[in-house]
Amino acid sequence: MSQQNAIHLYDGDLPDDFDLGPLVAIDTETMGLNPHRDRLCLVQLSAGDGEAHLVQIKPVSMGGRGYDCPNLKALLTDDSVTKLMHFARFDVAVLQNAFNITIPSVICTKIAARLVYTFTDRHGLAYLCRDLLGVEISKHQQSSDWGAQTLTPDQLRYAASDVLYLHALWDKLEAMLIRENRRDLAQACYDFLPARCRLDLMGYEEPDIFSHRA
Repeated sequence: MSQQNAIHLYDGDLPDDFDLGPLVAIDTETMGLNPHRDRLCLVQLSAGDGEAHLVQIKPVSMGGRGYDCPNLKALLTDDSVTKLMHFARFDVAVLQNAFNITIPSVICTKIAARLVYTFTDRHGLAYLCRDLLGVEISKHQQSSDWGAQTLTPDQLRYAASDVLYLHALWDKLEAMLIRENRRDLAQACYDFLPARCRLDLMGYEEPDIFSHRA
């Protein structure tokens, strides 16, 4: 692994006095797509400097500390740190449910793409990185076993790739939002995300309380 793409793996929590600056890219890996059923296994973070910091979350039954992650939770709940995600609706719900917290100050590149990339219905991270940044991201490990005791080098590289390019992607998308006069609209969506995720966790994905249906 080159210095430009260093991966740091931590067992259970971030180090004390850990600082990634005011804008931190964040992603998660879980055992599945249901936050109530499928446990959180990995949290990835990056300051946009070519380095990824991965926190492996292991249950007590596997010799871990479970969701006792005070340093990670402090970062996630710090409203002075903007959390940059792709499809934040899922990641915020997973993190809020696992850690019993509310996550403020969130930006979602998928919402940004849906607001300004209206000439296509493709808004996945791999497509956007290829189209906007010229970067190829492999999704080969997406459905692998993230709950394993030891993660493979391929899993770690895949997990890191989900945060290493978010800063550059946001720079491109924010410029488009400003150009199309939709930056304020995007911010209103971001500000609502913690509440939207609380509704999802309460079961209000369906029925959608914003729907006109009786």
